[in-house]
Amino acid sequence: MIKANTGKATEGSRSRSQIIVLFIALIVFIVLLFANFAYLNTQASYDKQYIGHAGELRVLSQRIAKNATEAAAGKAAAFKLLSDSRNDFAQRWGYLKKGDPTTGLPPAPHAVRPEMQAVQLDWERLLKNTDAILSSEQTVLSLHQVAATLAETVPQLQVEYEKVVEILLQRGAPATQVAMAQRQSLLAERILGAVNTVLAGDENAQQAADAFGRDAARFGQVLNGMLQGNPSLKISQVEDQDARARLTEIAELFEFVSGSVDEILETSPELFKVRESAGNIFNLSQTLLDEASHLANGFENMVGGRSTDTIGGYVLGLLALTSIILIGLVMVRETNRQLRETAEKNERNQNAIMRLLDEIEDLADGDLTVTASVTEDFTGTIADSINYSVDQLRDLVATINLTAGQVAAAVQETQATAMHLAQASEHQAQQISEASTAINEMAQSIDQVSANAAESSAVAERSVEIANKGNEVVHNTIHGMDNIREQIQDTAKRIKRLGESSQEIGDIVSLIDDIADQTNILALNAAIQASMAGDAGRGFAVVADEVQRLAERSSAATRQIETLVRAIQTDTNEAVISMEQTTTEVVRGARLAQDAGVALEEIEGVSKTLAALIQSISNAAQQQTSSAGQISLTMNVIQQITTQTSSGSTATAESIGNLAKMASQLRRSVSGFTLPAVPERSADKA
Repeated sequence: MIKANTGKATEGSRSRSQIIVLFIALIVFIVLLFANFAYLNTQASYDKQYIGHAGELRVLSQRIAKNATEAAAGKAAAFKLLSDSRNDFAQRWGYLKKGDPTTGLPPAPHAVRPEMQAVQLDWERLLKNTDAILSSEQTVLSLHQVAATLAETVPQLQVEYEKVVEILLQRGAPATQVAMAQRQSLLAERILGAVNTVLAGDENAQQAADAFGRDAARFGQVLNGMLQGNPSLKISQVEDQDARARLTEIAELFEFVSGSVDEILETSPELFKVRESAGNIFNLSQTLLDEASHLANGFENMVGGRSTDTIGGYVLGLLALTSIILIGLVMVRETNRQLRETAEKNERNQNAIMRLLDEIEDLADGDLTVTASVTEDFTGTIADSINYSVDQLRDLVATINLTAGQVAAAVQETQATAMHLAQASEHQAQQISEASTAINEMAQSIDQVSANAAESSAVAERSVEIANKGNEVVHNTIHGMDNIREQIQDTAKRIKRLGESSQEIGDIVSLIDDIADQTNILALNAAIQASMAGDAGRGFAVVADEVQRLAERSSAATRQIETLVRAIQTDTNEAVISMEQTTTEVVRGARLAQDAGVALEEIEGVSKTLAALIQSISNAAQQQTSSAGQISLTMNVIQQITTQTSSGSTATAESIGNLAKMASQLRRSVSGFTLPAVPERSADKA
């Protein structure tokens, strides 16, 4: 038996050693496999970045050419785009040359060094031309701005000169002046064309710049000659003021042109260099595009050359799979061996368990005299534990029998005491209930007093409010009467002024009446003089008669006005007297209102005092109500506690009775156990 166990142990140790070796080999293969995959993944990421940067270099080469052409044409936004494209190209080219620390990208491998060198040569030339364009940004933009302004100014010069020509033709100016003015329009057109040629930067740009300077100088000389005269150029001064005004406006417009001549001539060589750099960039961009394409193809070819690394990964994966299969076979063999050993062990344990069950069969019937046999099998420990448990159970049953008798005796005494306590608690609860009822009735009476006091306080406060409002109404009435008195006095003053004005009208009417009388007298005298003059004064007599009739009509109208003025004066005097009487009545009403206000103020003071006293009574009643309510709540709490005490005493008595029943049941429950003779005598002695 011992040899068999030793052989089985040796076989199990050998299987475990094989599994450990295979697991170690599996871990090594998996680590190598993951390392290979990580390497391939990293290289694939690097290849993707290399190809991406090379592709962007192709796009940027064309973008730089486009932005350079637009920048040379004077587009301000193109300079910013050109600078961004240059910086982006330089950054990506730097990643390919030196690597990218942020992503961990190393420099491009040696396999693409020839393509890298070709791109480097063209990039250096492209960068030089790009920097030349960017350094001339201000010059190019300024020159194109001047050209744009000239493009707006020159047509205005032509329009103004056409108007000068029309004026000179209308005024009959000399033919030489008209021809000179017409030639100025053509010269302005040539100036604008020369500027556009300079900006275009073609092979005629230098000649156009020289022609621009000569034409601008010639234009200025002729313009000054037409304004001031120039005998050396045989230009006579224009005398017509309208034409001179137009020429003055032309001179103001030409100031910008003449001021731009030097700037254009000085900066045109730099513009030619910018145009030349833009042309060089355009030519280099195609070459750089091809070389960047070759570089991208080189990176793509490197990707296809890594198939050996992929095959190594497949080999490692196959080895790892083989290790897993071998581990499975060894584990299956070891599991079968362990199953056989477990079956044999279970059979031995089953026999030991059946023997133990036969020995403790009487224990299920309450026989505590049973003792299990302790063997060397695994059931030996169980038998020892059962024997110990039986010993403890014997002591417990003996103790329960003794304790149950003692509890029954104590329970009877406690139950009698609890019943007496419950009766006393019920009597106390009845007395507290009667006292609580009396306190509640007293609290209701105090509540009624408090409610009446509160209602009286509200009535008093209402009286104060009414008196206060009455006082305000009286004050408003007094204020209104004062306003009425002031308005009446103001109206009386105006009526008096109206009477005085009517008096002045009467004086004026008297003066007009006197004038009419004198006019009538003069008309009579004139009529007499006319009749004395005979036929020579007949026409004057007609006028004198007409004047006399007008004087009589004026006198009649004056008398009517005098009658109306007297009526107005009479009505005015009566109105003044009525206003004075009204003012007296208003003053008397204001005094009566003031007396009423004083009486209302006294009523308001008395009402406030009464309201304060009633409020004090209400507050005291509320305080007593609160105290009575608190006492009532306290009595209710005491009553509840007493009721709970009575209920608790009754429940305690019932619980004690239940405890006695439970003690009896406990003695009956352990009566079925059989105890040895010696432990039973010990229990009786105790």
